Amino acid sequence: MSLPQSHPAVHQHKGLSCPVSGKLHEYCPPQAGDSRSACPALNTMANHGYIARDGKNISAFDLIRGLKACYGLSTPLAVFLSVVGFIILKKVRNISLFEIGKHNAIEHDASLVHHDTPQGQEYAPIDIDQTLVGRLIADAKTGREQGEGPEAGDTRILMDATDVARARVRREKECRPIDSVHAEIARGEMGIILGVWETKTHDNVGIPVEWMRRWIGSERLPDGWKPDHVQGLLDVVKRSKAIRTAMDEMKKNEAIANGDEKAKL
Repeated sequence: MSLPQSHPAVHQHKGLSCPVSGKLHEYCPPQAGDSRSACPALNTMANHGYIARDGKNISAFDLIRGLKACYGLSTPLAVFLSVVGFIILKKVRNISLFEIGKHNAIEHDASLVHHDTPQGQEYAPIDIDQTLVGRLIADAKTGREQGEGPEAGDTRILMDATDVARARVRREKECRPIDSVHAEIARGEMGIILGVWETKTHDNVGIPVEWMRRWIGSERLPDGWKPDHVQGLLDVVKRSKAIRTAMDEMKKNEAIANGDEKAKL
């Protein structure tokens, strides 16, 4: 049976180029046989050809180069993420993206847009739950600051560390418990993207929620976007700490509201 004319061409990905998109770093979704993980950052890099589009045979150097070119990460930050990732996975040779989804290695439960790994499974599910994507975006809109949105004459609504904290608190209540190391990884993941896409609207600072929806929901970069600054390790640590502080405050306020007198101390 032939495909309709409107159907995207089915093809194979080999290397960084895509035979259909034809342009450097143009988006193309994964094809049959391509490898992907539960990590939107790395899947996006593959979908745009910053690492091998088929998601296979990727070295630590490939990740370092891709993280710098795609997101503007500093060399120390890119090296740290790549080398530590290979160490956690206990890998020396090149990897495929699906290997990054090994449960409770780098990957963790309480993902913002993925379901927890089913009991007995070695690798996390890679399917994105669009309902969870919508709830993440709602967490930003719920906490919208004055001066954001159409009422303020700006079509953008920004997601900041407090909004991310709200989403993380919600997901950690909905999902299986995660340990302190994976909780820190989860905050760091979002701390990176908050810095990469930092935008100002009037007196507010954050990232446009539609960019977040596109990235985490479709694993695709904003149209025409290119890195305009270098994102360093210390900046990620600062943003991760801001998310944790906001989470702690939310949990404390909830405990007080539920009558926990010790939470007031």
